Amino acid sequence: MLKRYFWLAVATVFFTFQLFVTQANAVELTKELRTLRLNEQGDTVVLSEKQLQKGKELFNYACAQCHALGMTKTNPDVNLSPATLAGAYPSRDNIEALISFMKNPTTYDGLEEISETHPSTKSADIFTKMRNLSDDDLYDLAGYLLLEPKVRPEQWGGGKYLR
Repeated sequence: MLKRYFWLAVATVFFTFQLFVTQANAVELTKELRTLRLNEQGDTVVLSEKQLQKGKELFNYACAQCHALGMTKTNPDVNLSPATLAGAYPSRDNIEALISFMKNPTTYDGLEEISETHPSTKSADIFTKMRNLSDDDLYDLAGYLLLEPKVRPEQWGGGKYLR
């Protein structure tokens, strides 16, 4: 009986600590943070917190296995940092470009299609997690990818201090 109370106390302390840490690390998603580049012309859009939360859920569902914290397991030189996305050809540093990539991915230099090796809606028969993603889902996911380096610059894509 004493053993049960001990474990209950340990669990209570653990969950209280987790709640405290989660609240301490929470970042307010201001309108400025949620303002993201829509296209190459420089138009911007403000995503809602609900869209960004959906994007995060989709990232964790479909992308995080290979792109945890914006890194790329299969090629650490090509991550999801703003500098890397901007340096790709075509540039992938805006929502429309990321959606285009998620529909039909190409190599970093844009010369070869890689839909058979990189998840995309084009290759949804191979990568089944992409099968049910709508254009709205891709929009929210792209927004999340552009938001994360603004929220976690020291962690996302290897961190700003590692570049």
